[in-house]
Amino acid sequence: MAAPPATRSSSPVPLLSFDTPTARLRAIAFIEGVSYVLLLFVAMPLKYFADMPLAVRIVGSAHGFLFIWLALLTLNGMRQRGRPFAWGFKIGVLSLVPFGTFFLDDQLKREDLRFREDITGKVPG
Repeated sequence: MAAPPATRSSSPVPLLSFDTPTARLRAIAFIEGVSYVLLLFVAMPLKYFADMPLAVRIVGSAHGFLFIWLALLTLNGMRQRGRPFAWGFKIGVLSLVPFGTFFLDDQLKREDLRFREDITGKVPG
């Protein structure tokens, strides 16, 4: 009996990979998006409905750090990799919209795969 054919993973690059510039941007965009959702839908209600302002201080501080990190990675991508202003503007706008950075994931994953292919000459996976 023959073994079943090997299947390719739908995501050959893990979401939280930090080994390429685009992978770092993708990972931080995802983490920043999660922190924003937590801030808006967990910490803010705790502050106003349960009188727990410390939740906003903790989650808000983490989110602020991640937001700045995302902005710096975006600027770095624009400067070092020649990305257009529209690319950076899109990331900036989506980082202000709840769940917005999650819509970037597919685009950033494709960019990372192209980057890896350019570096190694072969498709990862």
